[in-house]
Amino acid sequence: MPLVKLCEEEDECLRLEAFLVERVYEFNAQSTGYFDGKLIAGRLCDDNGEIIAAFNGHTWGGCCVIAHLWVHDSRRGRGIGRTLLQTAEDEASRRGCEQVVLSTHSFQAPAFYERLGYEKQAVIQGEPKGYARIIYMKRLDG
Repeated sequence: MPLVKLCEEEDECLRLEAFLVERVYEFNAQSTGYFDGKLIAGRLCDDNGEIIAAFNGHTWGGCCVIAHLWVHDSRRGRGIGRTLLQTAEDEASRRGCEQVVLSTHSFQAPAFYERLGYEKQAVIQGEPKGYARIIYMKRLDG
């Protein structure tokens, strides 16, 4: 059996990740008949053009998955995260999605997502050690 070659550089890992995302999507689309996968992302910039908040993820098969949502420390607590998430939800609805799925860590923003109507679906203890990953879902209207 051949030996597995580990990526030695970050850029090599990123190229491999992009390759795998495409191969897994191809398999999943063939298996389910859903060929509507599309990336979703948005950002908010300050007056200097610097990104102060952003989100990304994808839509596929009636579901929106938010992979990352971030607001700069100095801008938190001003409704920017809510605006980002509402923008993502609106676009997901426009694309025919019926739900949004995302995860956060116990030390990040579980209360934020719960205030916005996200329901806890699962908790994975020890990711990372001493904390948990929490999976949330929200049904979209219309």
